Amino acid sequence: MHAIADTTALVEDGVLTPDQARSIEARSREVMVSLAVNAILCFGIIAATAGFIFWLADPLAVAVTGILMLGGGLAVLARGGEMLRIFGNSATLIGAGMLMGGAGIELVDKYEDIVGWVMLPAGALVALTCTWRWRHGAWSAGFVLGAILLMGLAMHLAGIELLLQQYGIGSPLRNLALLYYAAALALAGWQVDVRFVTALAIAPFAQMLETGTSYFHAAYVFYSPESTLTILQIVLLVVLCVWGAARLAERDARHLRILAILGFVVANLCALVGSLWGDVVGETVWGPGRYSDSYEDWEAYSAARDAFRDSALFISESVYSVLWAAVLAVVIFWAAQRHQRGLFNAALTFAAIHGYTQMFESFADEPLAYVIGGLTAIPLAWGLWRLNQWMAAKQA
Repeated sequence: MHAIADTTALVEDGVLTPDQARSIEARSREVMVSLAVNAILCFGIIAATAGFIFWLADPLAVAVTGILMLGGGLAVLARGGEMLRIFGNSATLIGAGMLMGGAGIELVDKYEDIVGWVMLPAGALVALTCTWRWRHGAWSAGFVLGAILLMGLAMHLAGIELLLQQYGIGSPLRNLALLYYAAALALAGWQVDVRFVTALAIAPFAQMLETGTSYFHAAYVFYSPESTLTILQIVLLVVLCVWGAARLAERDARHLRILAILGFVVANLCALVGSLWGDVVGETVWGPGRYSDSYEDWEAYSAARDAFRDSALFISESVYSVLWAAVLAVVIFWAAQRHQRGLFNAALTFAAIHGYTQMFESFADEPLAYVIGGLTAIPLAWGLWRLNQWMAAKQA
């Protein structure tokens, strides 16, 4: 279990010896330095790869340079010592990135009719080959194989997306494609043991019901047209991840925990939308959909929407606000009991966001609401404190 501890206080209390405390601190510094080095290395590789492709701006030059970089990097990895390994890794990945990235850009630019049909199987072949070699004896360092695996996966998924766009494919096939994206990213992140990649899976998973983001001048917007359904979808994911994390080895469990935390974040953002606007359940799924969905004019869409809303389930913003607050209180207490630090911090953060939002959105001119809320919080805190004491005594 990963835990935050004050080593100085533990030494003073006699829990740790000074040597044990120094050993823990040294390992912590080593992990932090390793993260910093890897972050800088990845940024440098990506920047150099993109820079070479656009600077050379010629398919043959990019291909030749990529092959030379790839061959040189592999030679360094094969014959160089440990001190030169970082340069071998970098050259190999820049070369592979130039070959795959350059090929992708060239296909998109000049062969857009077949680009999807080429990238889909080619990317899958690269990703599967790297996975196979990883499991049966790598040709080179796992870092290189893992990075090339992710490049192949990116090409594969891009190929699918280009085909969906090319043929105008929508629901339900697009929803299934998004589920496939999420599963592929989660499995790839688990394979290479990089939680950042696993975390990316939450984006296509949430987009299955159109939840997403949008940017326009001076604003970055989160939108969720189906708040309730998306919350139920995410809750299922979070429950499965928490259940699995408690039963698997740490190497696997930490990937499930990161998905659970990010899923919890998305669910809270959906709850924020619902607490402000309410939710007409199913309006964009089995209801009239969106105005852009083949309606002739706004009047036709408005009539269909009003007819659906007359018989649909509507959860008001007030109900959403109360339910959200209650769920956050339960999650905060549960996470504190189970040492789920990520969920605990996320729940506290959204509790503050919820309180701030409702303060100015709903009760800015209602001082009595603050009195009621404040007086309610006091016995609630006392009840949680007593419940914690009872649970601790029962476990003793």
